[in-house]
Amino acid sequence: MNNVVNAVTRRIAERSEALRHAYLTLIDANANAQPPRNKLSCGNMAHGFAACEAGDKERIRLVDAPNIGIVTAYNDMLSAHQPYAEYPELIKKHARSMGATAQVAGAVPAMCDGVTQGQDGMELSLFSRDHIAQATVIALSHQMFDAVVCLGICDKIVPGMLMGALRFGHLPMLFIPAGPMQSGITNSEKARVRQLFAEGKVSRDELLDAESASYHSPGTCTFYGTANSNQILMEALGLQLPGGSFVNPGTPLRDALTAAAVQHVAKITALGQSPRPIGRTLDERAFVNAIVALLASGGSTNHTIHLIAMARSAGFIIDWSDFDELSRTVPLLARVYPNGQADINHFHAAGGTGYLFDQLMQHGLMHSDAQTIWGKSLADYASEPQLIDSELTWQPSPKQSLDPKVLTSVAEPFDAEGGLRLLTGNLGRGVIKISAVAPQHRQVRAQAVVIEDQHALQEKFDAGDLTGDCVVVVRFQGPQANGMPELHKLTPILGVLQDRGHAVALVTDGRMSGASGKVPAAIHLTPEASQGGPLAMIRDGDWISLDATTGMLTVELSAEELAEREPLLHDAISNIGVGREFFGLFRQAVTGAEQGASVLFGDDATPAPSAAANQNAQEMHA
Repeated sequence: MNNVVNAVTRRIAERSEALRHAYLTLIDANANAQPPRNKLSCGNMAHGFAACEAGDKERIRLVDAPNIGIVTAYNDMLSAHQPYAEYPELIKKHARSMGATAQVAGAVPAMCDGVTQGQDGMELSLFSRDHIAQATVIALSHQMFDAVVCLGICDKIVPGMLMGALRFGHLPMLFIPAGPMQSGITNSEKARVRQLFAEGKVSRDELLDAESASYHSPGTCTFYGTANSNQILMEALGLQLPGGSFVNPGTPLRDALTAAAVQHVAKITALGQSPRPIGRTLDERAFVNAIVALLASGGSTNHTIHLIAMARSAGFIIDWSDFDELSRTVPLLARVYPNGQADINHFHAAGGTGYLFDQLMQHGLMHSDAQTIWGKSLADYASEPQLIDSELTWQPSPKQSLDPKVLTSVAEPFDAEGGLRLLTGNLGRGVIKISAVAPQHRQVRAQAVVIEDQHALQEKFDAGDLTGDCVVVVRFQGPQANGMPELHKLTPILGVLQDRGHAVALVTDGRMSGASGKVPAAIHLTPEASQGGPLAMIRDGDWISLDATTGMLTVELSAEELAEREPLLHDAISNIGVGREFFGLFRQAVTGAEQGASVLFGDDATPAPSAAANQNAQEMHA
């Protein structure tokens, strides 16, 4: 194993020892103390299977066959989730083929970040992740289930589902994806039209035509944003079938993978001979594997928040220093938009996750011995599914990339390092994604243009106020201020300024989209401005220096000058409208970005269960 990967893995394990022990004690107590179906009262049981068909009802009643709980994020507004409409009945059919049963345990909300980008609803997006986790917990609290399958793909949905499912870590769990839509117009053409619209050179109808040609059918959006990053991470964690993430919807192979996932999860419950509880399957090696896969593929910056929250749900503490240290060791092996011109279908055709993981494991950059829900270990994920004579089988992944412009080897990487940096300095801690930023744009020194509403940038641009080098500071965008919305709508304007020859950067305590691109963006700054962080002291004209190569972000003021300034206050009136007022408690309780920006954990370790529950768990393992 690579020395750095080993060292980071060991450090996470040591740092998390007490928290991980508390988590394992909790799930062991749940496994021992919760009422299995044969201990439910007759009334409980009757309610639980009242609506089932006769055969399913009898199987559930006998409690000798697995009952699979389905947690679904279906809605037909999200293109990625629209195919899920038919999945519950398919899952029930495949479960019956194994002598098992399946029931929809519950549904979770599923926001589309594409719809809410730049809109007030985006301020609910990050909070929806914790709400989804809570909804998953509620769905599984019926205690009717021996295994879980999650139907979720997109941005906050997958992290939220996993966080909730980990509270039931004594059960096995698999994600079942639906696959990406077929490729539309090129991403470069879409970006070109967006910039022309920002400059007023094309009409809204022309922009809508371009967007509609990109997002055009059922399936996941094809750029490499958070949704597709989710898919790679779920494979790296061993929670999806190998190589199955990017098989298009409505194909025979997609259908075969869905059947195989259901049949497999039915085999690995506590009722069988080889149970695989998710809480014990995911250890520190799994989360390091996920970080490495994210870095090597140039994945979404949103996962510098989500992976921390997911790991925290399993009793592990990860921070941005871990990401940074791994990023300086893990090479960049993929060029997928916005880090290149290819889309996720091209990535899959070039060798996909199987080739990527194989390269990383061969060079000791991923823990090949990490446990997974499918197969013996992650080593089995260096493979790809195929239908041969209508039978699903897995073949070894290609040993050479089928398109070296999209997916390359460790020996000939696109960059010797991953695409992420930790930023430190007198403005706090933050992160920057540089895999899509050209080397000549990675150092910017310019005067600050300070705004507190993302829409103000368009106003300044239209007024002709942005005519030179600048560092655009967008503050009061952190989780406590307004829920930490994505600020992707800033990208076309900043891109125009950069293309005009200006040195441009973004500095914010908010988020960028997983599709953040060519303009250097220092994001997730903590402490955030609403907490009195240094961003609250910045004024127009202050000189700010960003060096993404060294990881430094500073305002050129002395400590004394900063201390003398009064922090500006956030206008909370902006938190009213489209239901934002319902999330006031979230804004009050949320942790900082580097702690996962969550309301679910607080400052303390996962509380140990009661003494009686502890005793039960000890007896179970005696």
